[in-house]
Amino acid sequence: MSADLTPDDGSRAAPPGPAEPPSDYSLTLPEGWFRIPLSPEELDASVDALVERQFEGVDDAPHLKRQIRRDLVKRGRKSFRNGGIEFYVSLEMGGPLPIPASLVVTLVPPGQDALAPRDLAVSLAASGPLGREVSIMERLTGDIVRTRVRTEPEPDDAMGNTLPVTSADYYLRVPRSPAILLLSFSTPLDPIAETMVELFDAIAGSLTWRE
Repeated sequence: MSADLTPDDGSRAAPPGPAEPPSDYSLTLPEGWFRIPLSPEELDASVDALVERQFEGVDDAPHLKRQIRRDLVKRGRKSFRNGGIEFYVSLEMGGPLPIPASLVVTLVPPGQDALAPRDLAVSLAASGPLGREVSIMERLTGDIVRTRVRTEPEPDDAMGNTLPVTSADYYLRVPRSPAILLLSFSTPLDPIAETMVELFDAIAGSLTWRE
């Protein structure tokens, strides 16, 4: 038997409204990852700050600076048009060599991606490009669908990269919402791609929701 909690004056208490989705999220990234806001008001200034930081003390590479700036702004604008909300670039060094990698965070509106994680994994495996791997990472905060693919570099890569690029996408269901948060990583470090994907796994797995 359950107790009747209806007020004695004959009125009925209003039922509680549906729980709202989280207001924000947080990620743990390694030191040396530079955040580039994607809003049109902030993108150009953030890219300028990044390029100047990387070329501090270097005065004989104006053409390379312009190329890198143009590439970052182009990627940032494209990501913003596709729903991107944040863009990160790795400035980490491994000894004397840089460790290039990037991350774009995108809020995917409801659509086919509103499938449950395991159904989404099946759909991505069936529709993806040749060679794309699909797996599910089990986390306490919810299952994460991961896709991974290795592709040839762009012919006009501003950094002059000639190695295959490894891309890893992580699909995280936004709690109490049909939307998906998509974390898209990429790196041209083909010889240590496995190690880089382990790093991407750790970053994606660090995501926590803020109420």
